[in-house]
Amino acid sequence: MTLFDGALVAFAGLLCGIVNSIAGGGSLILFPALLGTGMSSLSANVTNSVATWPGYLGGVVGFRDEIRSQRKRLPPLVVATLAGSTVGCVLLLVTPEGAFDVVVPFLVLFASGLTALQPWAKRRMAKGAATGERPSRAAVGGIFVAALYGGYFGGALGVIIVGVLGLTVHDTFRRLNAGKSLLSLVDASVSVTVFGLFGPVEWQFAAVAAPSTLLGGFLGAKVAKRLDEKVLRACVVGFGVLVSIYLLIRAL
Repeated sequence: MTLFDGALVAFAGLLCGIVNSIAGGGSLILFPALLGTGMSSLSANVTNSVATWPGYLGGVVGFRDEIRSQRKRLPPLVVATLAGSTVGCVLLLVTPEGAFDVVVPFLVLFASGLTALQPWAKRRMAKGAATGERPSRAAVGGIFVAALYGGYFGGALGVIIVGVLGLTVHDTFRRLNAGKSLLSLVDASVSVTVFGLFGPVEWQFAAVAAPSTLLGGFLGAKVAKRLDEKVLRACVVGFGVLVSIYLLIRAL
């Protein structure tokens, strides 16, 4: 790892943490930065999954009170997340790298689209009323599919989970966002375990990016009220579209 590569990944990790804290979709910044170091798309994907784990942990700590108040709802969703993420990780590891190179541009484009739709999910959740009921089958099934995607790719996973919860659970945005933080951490923990044991993780880059994503998450929480979330989200979405076009051209 050159000094330039280390600085690039550290800076991208910092931005990733900030964007995840404010708008979501930060992986769309770190993933292409890892590709920029010459890493293969598969290695960049699994390294990205490992490096973003600390940021999810920080989110859970920040929402610990809201998470404790959802003891009836969250356990079935955690189980669904564990199952879905495990299946997704295994599918990724058995996918030939050439096939993944073809699929990944469309995954990045899909993640960018979901990031663009996040305000709609927020408005949908804001209409809910707090409840402590157990989740419906639709919620459990939706979270399983979201976690499967998270285990396979992971870009904009938080946005997907927010959307699923917004459609299937009636509650306040803050409480559902807290649940999203816990489920994202569970998904990321499975990815760290599976990819750490069996995946081509570039550990030197993960060691550089992980603390910077954690720092970015804290900074993002501090400056969230001062930034225009719409502008930041538009930048992330536009960047994601450009990355997907570049990856598609490279795969062809």
